[in-house]
Amino acid sequence: MVAARPLSPVLPTKSEKTLMSLPKLIGVYGGGRMGAGIAHAFLTAGTSVTIIESDDATAAAAEERAVRSLAKAVERGALSEPLEAVCERLHVATAVDALGGCGLVVEAVPESAELKTAVLTAVEKVVPDAVLATNTSSLSVDGIATALAHPERFLGLHFFNPVPASELVEIVVGTRTSDAVADEAKGWVEALSKTAITVTDSPGFASSRLGVALALEAMRMLESGVATAEDIDTAMTLGYKHPMGPLRTTDVVGLDVRLAIAEYLAREVGARFEPPAILRDKVSAGSLGRKTGHGFYTW
Repeated sequence: MVAARPLSPVLPTKSEKTLMSLPKLIGVYGGGRMGAGIAHAFLTAGTSVTIIESDDATAAAAEERAVRSLAKAVERGALSEPLEAVCERLHVATAVDALGGCGLVVEAVPESAELKTAVLTAVEKVVPDAVLATNTSSLSVDGIATALAHPERFLGLHFFNPVPASELVEIVVGTRTSDAVADEAKGWVEALSKTAITVTDSPGFASSRLGVALALEAMRMLESGVATAEDIDTAMTLGYKHPMGPLRTTDVVGLDVRLAIAEYLAREVGARFEPPAILRDKVSAGSLGRKTGHGFYTW
């Protein structure tokens, strides 16, 4: 008589492991290009996502933006599920109460400390046990945390544009962020098939501080006639293997966004981050980059 072999354990698939590591419901407050991209990343990882916008018109635009991004993923063969199945997990609302049940809420509103603080304090009242994250690219995590009842469950999750294609997420740990939350965040980034770097809360963190420093110098070079925007960018793409030059990157990020970050860094770090006149002039003229069709390039 042959002894029966013990049954092999049924191991979870990769997608099941992802779902086990991520909260089942994610909230994204703000459905602009960045917010829609963050929603895209979590949806393709298998979670349900609720986007909050300010009114019906912006909510409809946010939904259309996210669905369009997902449809492009289908065209690239980058979506493992039918588009309809993924879209069924996407919900868009205008009331913060719709975030009830979320295990993580990422704030993705414009780069204003006052606005971000107001949004996050309102969200915390709805989901007091959730982890809250700000997508700020430069503002102080500790500064925002002072308004929260549970700063230990708050940190920065700095995603990069375009979120679906970007491989990096910068985790910004405040002085009161718990080690458990920081570790959990690393697991979430890994579940999104992205790489996390962890930095302590400091002006501009690592990515924005380095990126803005390079971009401002490129603007000064353009301003003084050293070379054209195209040639300055080509020096970095071909000479240093950057995927995109600093001036074109500024157009993608938004000149207004770069100006706000530079002004903040100039106040906090020093005059070397003082924005050049060319940047201020373009922002004043409404040439904000790709989103307006004109910046350092014509789009």
